[in-house]
Amino acid sequence: MITVFYDGKCGLCTREIEFFKRRTPRHSVLFRDIARDPAALEGRNITQAEALMLMHVEDNTGRIHLGVEAFVLLWSQYRGWSLLAKFVSLPVIAPVSRRLYRYFARRRFEGHAHCRVAAEAEGKAAEELLAPLRSQLSGHATGVILSTSSKSSGDK
Repeated sequence: MITVFYDGKCGLCTREIEFFKRRTPRHSVLFRDIARDPAALEGRNITQAEALMLMHVEDNTGRIHLGVEAFVLLWSQYRGWSLLAKFVSLPVIAPVSRRLYRYFARRRFEGHAHCRVAAEAEGKAAEELLAPLRSQLSGHATGVILSTSSKSSGDK
């Protein structure tokens, strides 16, 4: 099972999630609206502002995938979308996808008042919330995957 943390107050995000909820995944997918229920992030070492800035998906081992890699993991669960997941993961395409995602994520975050309020409550700036993607964009990492210390695969 994977868990998708999404911004339920973002119209575009919600439409995309509703699209996937109407389809049958290869494996179980749990969708958690972190804009309305930030408690879903507890025990994962992810703040609400971080989850609102970047797409987060937890895999079945408890590792958190961010940004494009989060979408790749989600898409790989659905027939017909696996091809897109493979395409955006190609060595020539992945760096471009990551740059575009970072640009989009920042603009989307800055355009929603609830995202800015969450960041202000945590005392974080948008650039600080994008920091996990920096190594991706500089080409030093193939993806951003974070281990969660308080979750184990037995908690699934």
